[in-house]
Amino acid sequence: MSAIRLDGFAAKFAAEDDPWRTFTNRDEAIKRAAILHGLGPAPLGRVLELASGNGSNSAAIAPRARRLDATEGTREGTALTAAAIRRWPRARALTLVLPAPLPRPVYDAVVVAELLYYLDPAAMAAVARAVGRVMRRGGRLVLAHHRIDFYDFAQTAAGINQRFLAATGVAWQVTPIRATRRWQVLAAIRR
Repeated sequence: MSAIRLDGFAAKFAAEDDPWRTFTNRDEAIKRAAILHGLGPAPLGRVLELASGNGSNSAAIAPRARRLDATEGTREGTALTAAAIRRWPRARALTLVLPAPLPRPVYDAVVVAELLYYLDPAAMAAVARAVGRVMRRGGRLVLAHHRIDFYDFAQTAAGINQRFLAATGVAWQVTPIRATRRWQVLAAIRR
């Protein structure tokens, strides 16, 4: 595997607003519904989304959150996310290259979708520890990732959600939300 870097994602977003058809693809809509289900009933408090991409999930989360910090590693993706959530004044798009300190000291929910296998194991572990530190007790972590490998991953998809949870350093009550042959969504409540 030859991992894609941030400049590769930036180029994709510069060339096309929706390179993976996340706003229009039926499978992506099903995955997004599973993510929302994993977050639980609205209203949500402070929500962090890591690697928001073009904001397709952000636009679905924003109306349910009292505060949304949608972070993206590229300026191009951050601009697309900002456009997707502009209707919600309590949602903001931030550029955040991971691993890095997270924007707020405490969150009620964190969404990590289609990110972890693009990080090398050390970077993923650093992000996991950061998420563990900012998640309040009883808060929800929603993980949504492919179960199959693609050519541009830094690490294998198999077991990625479980490896991330183990690396947080905190205890979780895990509930599978939905899985297909291609992807899995799970929710974890911090104990």
